[in-house]
Amino acid sequence: MKRVKSGLIASLLAVSFVVFPALVAAETPVQAAKGPYEKIEQITVDLLDAIEKHKEGYPANELTFFAALNDILDVSVDFKYIAKQVMGPYAKTASTEQRGLFAHTFRDGLVETYGRGLMGYSGQEMVLLSHADIKPGQRKVVVKQEIRGADGGYPLAYTMAFKKSTGQWMILNMTINGISLRKTFQSQFVQSAKKLGGDIDQVIAGWK
Repeated sequence: MKRVKSGLIASLLAVSFVVFPALVAAETPVQAAKGPYEKIEQITVDLLDAIEKHKEGYPANELTFFAALNDILDVSVDFKYIAKQVMGPYAKTASTEQRGLFAHTFRDGLVETYGRGLMGYSGQEMVLLSHADIKPGQRKVVVKQEIRGADGGYPLAYTMAFKKSTGQWMILNMTINGISLRKTFQSQFVQSAKKLGGDIDQVIAGWK
């Protein structure tokens, strides 16, 4: 099954974390416990560093670049949760093995699509629209930004949740210009499952 690759989503995914280039000289890519806003900024620093290190040899070093992106995103994006949501009602009937396999497949596919988009980054500006204080006991927050480029501006929102088990804020979803990536992928999964008579194994095998 083909993943979402519309011009809008592909281009916005490419810059979704590239927010403040000036931060590169101020911080190092350390995945310490951070608040949600600081977490987004740290991901930015790490991604810019990965792009800088791999751009000259790309695409010959594509697999190495993808591995670097996976290391960055795997501790910042709750792929397991997102993949389960993407499976929709089929998550309840899927086995533990099937859910695990799809989470892995979904993560790899998204990292590859996102990685190729990052290499086309052309310096769009990102503006943080909200930076509210996190209240004691608060477990979820939406970090809002706006992507500004030559073709106009697009709103971007990260839904993030605090995981007690790890003490980290994790990304659960991204909404770009009103398009929820989780819901978009879920629609694709459910439609494919219906066409294949509910055969989850075939859906997973054809996801890429």
